[in-house]
Amino acid sequence: MLFTEPSFLFLFLPVVLALYYLAPRSLRNLVLLVGSLYFYAVGEQFFVLVMVASILFNYGMGLALDRPRSVRARRLLLIAGIAVNLDGLAVFKYADFIVINLNKGLALVSGPTLAVPDLHLPVGISFFTFHALSYLIDIYRREVRAMRGLASFSLYITLFPQLIAGPIIRYKLIADQFEGRRETLSAFSEGVRRFVLGFGKKMLIANTVARVTDQIFAAPTGSLTSSVAWLAVVCYAIQIYFDFSGYSDMAIGIGRMFGFVFPENFNYPYAAASITEFWRRWHMTLSGWFRDYLYVPLGGNRAGAARTYRNLLVVFFLCGLWHGASWAFVVWGLFHGAFLILERVGLGRLLLRCPSFVRHAYALVVILVGWVFFRADTLTRALGVLRAMAGLSGASGREYFPALYADPRLTLALIAGVIGAAPLLPGLASAVSRRLAPTLSASGGGRALLVATAEAGGLACLAVVFFLSAMLSAAGTYSPFIYFRF
Repeated sequence: MLFTEPSFLFLFLPVVLALYYLAPRSLRNLVLLVGSLYFYAVGEQFFVLVMVASILFNYGMGLALDRPRSVRARRLLLIAGIAVNLDGLAVFKYADFIVINLNKGLALVSGPTLAVPDLHLPVGISFFTFHALSYLIDIYRREVRAMRGLASFSLYITLFPQLIAGPIIRYKLIADQFEGRRETLSAFSEGVRRFVLGFGKKMLIANTVARVTDQIFAAPTGSLTSSVAWLAVVCYAIQIYFDFSGYSDMAIGIGRMFGFVFPENFNYPYAAASITEFWRRWHMTLSGWFRDYLYVPLGGNRAGAARTYRNLLVVFFLCGLWHGASWAFVVWGLFHGAFLILERVGLGRLLLRCPSFVRHAYALVVILVGWVFFRADTLTRALGVLRAMAGLSGASGREYFPALYADPRLTLALIAGVIGAAPLLPGLASAVSRRLAPTLSASGGGRALLVATAEAGGLACLAVVFFLSAMLSAAGTYSPFIYFRF
């Protein structure tokens, strides 16, 4: 079930909210748990049992890790818990990829080929597996106690706002919210506002530029001129940011409606002036997860330069692989890892001597080139698009040209995307507030009137965004969120 589907917007979410607030406080978690299981089962049907099996295993493993045992016994339990979780992820997500590559190797030595499993990939398996892993590791580290109630632990794994595509929420960050959260009208209204903003990001911007992205990336790369190839990559950069940050906004907003406070996932990543800074701003819950549960245990930057560079490559190799069973994702991860190493070696110090616009331009070019590997179906196609971006495709420009795609709706979406991807509007609002502060402080009535006018204007804008987005949703012009497949 998609957040942007009419059945979710006008049936599932209102019904669950109504049942939740009508139920006694002691039963509200149960209402959320039943609603979350139904939410997942609507799309995955039989494969909801995979998630149920994960819940039962990790609940029992958490209790076992929490008991007094020798260090060796607890370490063996943790290793077993990690292995079982990763084995499940490997079977469903990587079995096809592994067998296909094994067959290529066997073909080189004239060996027999293996049957490709062609297994269904349960939606969101990467996310709920990472939730379970962080839970077990935090118990092992004695940072949290295991949850005694199976229903509460089940809710942590299945909580429908973040179940499918995050944010990745570590249990220790919200442990006290399962029993101690308090729902307020102000939090609910903030949740609605955040949800509508995310809805608009997805429907009005991401889906609009996605049409052009799909058309150009589906075209023969040898027919793409440099301008068309760059248009496709810029469109994809805006699409993936507004698609994923839109989903995160909707998830955070729904969480607020139920009294939960989820961590932020984005902080204007395209405003970064380096790749190091980009990863502090992009998908922050994932980068934080890899830092705390992989990079630091590997030694981080504490064991010399060579080990640090190795650790970065390992982390970003696995980061790429986490995103998908494809060598293109692996190359994307290693590409970013390589630039992080270059910035540590000396490029970062060189960039600090450059004007800010040069640093931003450098970061954007690297990010855009990286998105080619992320978006392309294969490495061959990715390299073809990169050749076109460099003007080496040999295309005439008669078959594909920018004016073929640049209609008013796309132009408006691109402008809105560029403005929305930068911290321009918050900065403008802050500057106006500072400028007016001395005048308004001298006039209490004027301040109240301005605040009321701003609130009314904000509500009117939200209403327009929701109405337009709902129209597009009802017309069937939506597409699945990009990160659903991860």
